[in-house]
Amino acid sequence: MRSTSATGLPAFPMPSPSPGEPPAAFARLIAEEPVTRVTLPTGDEAWLITGYAENRVVLTDPRFSRAAAAAPGAPRLQPIPPDPGSMLNMDPPQHTRLRRLVSHAFTPRRIEDLRPAVRRDVDVLLDALVAAGPPADLVTGFARPLPVAVICELLGVPGPDRGRILAWVDVLLSLTTHPPQQVGAARREMKAYLAGLVRATREQPGDGLLRQVIAAYDESGGTDDEEVVMLAATILTGGFLSTAGEIALSILTLLRHPAQLTALRREPETLPRAVDELLRYNALTTGGGLIRVATEDVELGGVTIRAGDGVLPAISAANRDPRVFDHPDVLDFGRPDNPHITFGLGVHYCLGARLARVELEEAVAGVLRRLPDTLRPATDMTELAVHPGHLVRGLPELPVTW
Repeated sequence: MRSTSATGLPAFPMPSPSPGEPPAAFARLIAEEPVTRVTLPTGDEAWLITGYAENRVVLTDPRFSRAAAAAPGAPRLQPIPPDPGSMLNMDPPQHTRLRRLVSHAFTPRRIEDLRPAVRRDVDVLLDALVAAGPPADLVTGFARPLPVAVICELLGVPGPDRGRILAWVDVLLSLTTHPPQQVGAARREMKAYLAGLVRATREQPGDGLLRQVIAAYDESGGTDDEEVVMLAATILTGGFLSTAGEIALSILTLLRHPAQLTALRREPETLPRAVDELLRYNALTTGGGLIRVATEDVELGGVTIRAGDGVLPAISAANRDPRVFDHPDVLDFGRPDNPHITFGLGVHYCLGARLARVELEEAVAGVLRRLPDTLRPATDMTELAVHPGHLVRGLPELPVTW
């Protein structure tokens, strides 16, 4: 049954049948209303974009603005307005200038150089799981601490502080689980912490990611460390919670598809292609994209989106569009063409996409390598539930045994 708001419009986010699966309503919307009006948790209204072709337009057309979505009074998805100082909430040329400061640290070659360190982190976590013996929770023991360790090591966040970072990001990505005052406090506290980290990094030698960002910022003539703080905050908020959720969902999906899991154990060289399919198949977030605001009237999907309207890309719907993907609801590691848009498109294409792929590949490879082929759920998989009221629909736990 489709839930509706007080306005009579469908309420977003829509319920999903099970973790990792998109809302059942998405299939109908793709076929009949790829651009449809919804009510957001804040009470604001927006256009929900479910079709693949329509999502490509929203993600690449400059008439759909992230900066306008951060302006006062703009329709919003989350409890407090977006921070206009974040690179995520800017349009070119401001966005281009800041992205250039960090993009050199995320080149494919630099990220590939991180793979041995990621593999070591994987082995350390799995060593602890194996030593403790079954049963184990793959979320708290593996999927969450792995990307936290990777991104915090990159930025130079000390080990004892990583729990605080994780708690802040959990709150910042809330939809309905935390009141606006708590979300605002988490934003202020994390920015204050990162300001101290930036000051400390300036005073210490080294060549870590944050040091590289500071050096590039100084060379560009920058004078306000607030921008460096916001860059660090952007890397952190986008750098591990979604990856943690994707790792857990990918392992759950493999357990739900034992034939594909067996084939992957038999042919581990196919892992990169399998990870690509898992990225397409798993519906990790409520929709997948950040809200935009139209800066002028735009015709899309048979409707007129007016200037000032909010527009929300539902990437997890687009990745199941049958007009693009044959048998989209089938997990197919042999899929010959897989143009999924999990990491977005255009100027806001996910900066950490390659790092996320490396972490997913090494995480799944580690599970296949270190945990025996008797790995199985330690609970009824139909009883697993995602975090409610959260932008990232990750699993709070994934009990397994072997």
